[in-house]
Amino acid sequence: MPRSPQTVTRIARSLFKGAVLAGAVAAFGLPVGASANSTVTVLETGSSLLYPLFNLWVPPYTRAHPNVRITTQSTGSGTGIAQAVSGVAQIGASDAYLSDALVRQHPGMLSIPLAISSQMVNYNVPGLNRDHLRLSGPVLAGIYSGKITRWDDAAIVRINHGVKLPHNLIVPVHRSDGSGDTFIFTQYLSDSTPSWNSALGYGTTVSWPPVRNGIGAIGNPGMVQALQTTPYSVAYVGVSYKKEVDKAELGEARLENRAGRFVLPTTRTVMAAAAKMVPKTPADQRISLIFAPGDESYPIINYEYAIVDKKQSTPEMGHAVRELLGWAIEARGGNAAHFMKEVNFVPLPKSVAKLSRRQIDQIR
Repeated sequence: MPRSPQTVTRIARSLFKGAVLAGAVAAFGLPVGASANSTVTVLETGSSLLYPLFNLWVPPYTRAHPNVRITTQSTGSGTGIAQAVSGVAQIGASDAYLSDALVRQHPGMLSIPLAISSQMVNYNVPGLNRDHLRLSGPVLAGIYSGKITRWDDAAIVRINHGVKLPHNLIVPVHRSDGSGDTFIFTQYLSDSTPSWNSALGYGTTVSWPPVRNGIGAIGNPGMVQALQTTPYSVAYVGVSYKKEVDKAELGEARLENRAGRFVLPTTRTVMAAAAKMVPKTPADQRISLIFAPGDESYPIINYEYAIVDKKQSTPEMGHAVRELLGWAIEARGGNAAHFMKEVNFVPLPKSVAKLSRRQIDQIR
């Protein structure tokens, strides 16, 4: 049936508008047919310490933002950084900020604090797991370098007055994957023990000295499992796994801080350390919070970072990442008390959240 001239004109106009729209969409880097209702999938990968928090965030956030899907992976901070830099992941979760070398190589990458966390030093010494043994940076450096090999070594006895320590060999457990937990643990050893700093330093990976009975584990779950199944072991574990540590009835050490006091990681001691270090946070927010001064300061605290490229693959993706991270740092969003309490984190102070927002706003 032949079409009327009016119908032909309407069809032509419709095709013309479609062509203009397709051209505009292509010019902005969006697929033809994309719209405000398109689903965007964001990949977050990296820190096993941040992993539980992201998994708490995902259900409420995606319910409120049905066009956003979030995939989370616990792969270790080293992998998170590498995949964010390469573009495989949109968000690299990391307990470590980007190194100076990586910033020079990839100036578009951002290190954005999302919360403040801490790290426990846990142990499995039969009969003593409820006693909160005292450990120091120099003692731990001695254990992980192989210079202190038994639990009743004089250096450990000296700081644990009245405690009957066993003669058993110590089994030091370290992360075998690239890990932000290794980064902050070895920072504590480096800051407190000059001999460790000069010989090994710190990083997401270090050349662990060959130590009798020493073992490696992957991720914080692997560290907890290794402790649970290995009597007389010691390991460093992210505080978001405290429930698993408590369930396994493992010991939690009091660590020596810069003031020479032995403290546990509590909200009070973490906030005391943060109060000393937060004002020093630079605009790019790359800073170590380790070994803060102060009688009450817990010595191993850090910012939990989102490692993000400010130039995302498409405007849609940039918008999705920007909105997600913006929500994550809000006191009424991801930094709400019920989220922080669940993983034993401390919310970002307002001054830090403001700096994080300035970085997030650069994402496109």
